[in-house]
Parts: sequence; C-alpha cells; structure tokens
Amino acid sequence: QVRLVESGGGSVQAGQSLRISCVASGLGVSVSMGWFRQAPGQEREGVANIDPNGNANYAESVKGRFAISRGDGQNTLFLQMNDLKPEDSAMYYCAARTDSGRAPLNKHFYSLWGQGTQVTVSS
Repeated sequence: QVRLVESGGGSVQAGQSLRISCVASGLGVSVSMGWFRQAPGQEREGVANIDPNGNANYAESVKGRFAISRGDGQNTLFLQMNDLKPEDSAMYYCAARTDSGRAPLNKHFYSLWGQGTQVTVSS
C-alpha cells in the first residue's frame, strides 16, 4: 500500500523559515514528486516539483525563496521555505506520480497524495 506522510509544518512569523518533509512508502521505484498547497476557499496550486534526476520546477510566487530537494531515501522529499509571507499560509500536500517522467506543476498529473501539513505565517 502506498502512503505519503508529510511532517514539519507549523506557525511562524513573516520572514522566518520552515522545512517540511514527506516520506513515500510502498512505491518501489523512484518517482516524480511535488509539493502543492491549498488555502481555504482556493484551488490547490502547485508549489514545486522534482523528478528522480533532480530537475525541479517552481511556481513564480516562490522562486528564490523555496527549494525542493530529495533525500537519500528512495522517495523522500523536502521543501525548504525561506522568507515566508502571510500569503504562503496554506495546507501543504506532498504528491507523487507513479513514474519517473517529468510533469507540469499541475495537480491533475499526480495521482498519489498525502494528508497535508499546515503552514501558517503571521505578519
């Protein structure tokens, strides 16, 4: 059974940093993964994604502030978030594909999802 489990969310002040993590189990192979976020009343939007070769894409709103990376584990994912802003507040979800191919930063290209971890940034 495939499971994606996020951790590391929390509440911070604007300008501070957070690192969130995701461990995907049960996949068996390295796959493309990504981070998405959803604020109340808004659509789920892509934040960043990365394939097994380390090729990454970022949403314009987070470029230069966020960094996605993979861990030593087969399907471990991190998102380092620096200079956080109140508009970054959302539930952050880890997502995975079932293959290693590159995909657009669009939720419709991902079939596996975690339960989410809340990030709250106060001004």
